Amino acid sequence: MKAEARDTAERLAIEAAQKDPARFAVLYEDNFERVYAYVARRVRDRAEAEDLTSEVFHQALASLSRFEWRGAPFAAWLFKIAANAIIDHAKRNAKEVELPESVDLSSDSSFQEIEDEIEQRARLFKQVDLLPLDQRRVIELRFAEEKSIRDIASELGRSEGAIKQLQFRALEKLRAQLRDE
Repeated sequence: MKAEARDTAERLAIEAAQKDPARFAVLYEDNFERVYAYVARRVRDRAEAEDLTSEVFHQALASLSRFEWRGAPFAAWLFKIAANAIIDHAKRNAKEVELPESVDLSSDSSFQEIEDEIEQRARLFKQVDLLPLDQRRVIELRFAEEKSIRDIASELGRSEGAIKQLQFRALEKLRAQLRDE
């Protein structure tokens, strides 16, 4: 029943956004973390992931009038747009990008696997946003921007020991928060 209620709410949100594009914000908020996680996992560059995620939602808004509800989650449609945006981006840049094997998102099991992984990453992104500012900044610099402890210490004007301690505390807090979920 819970899934039915979620599907109904999503369908109503889509219909509302199709009538009034200003209502697209609800769909954006509900799906941003999932789409960003999907894109970020594949392009591995934060700036590119942000740009591509923005492009996905821009394309989705522009194409929303043509969207037809067929019972599949709205996120599946967004993932398809994202996959195409990633491919187009890779072609434009003539770089090798890790792309998923051809996945049939209409299959419940393959979509569920992808959705589970993306949900896990989205929860992690949300938890990182809840960290104290110093810890969050260290985690972002260390793992999203792949900077060394030394570079982070220099950038933040702290000792390497202080950065290691902030990273340790942040990771412990994230582990505890994710375990509690």
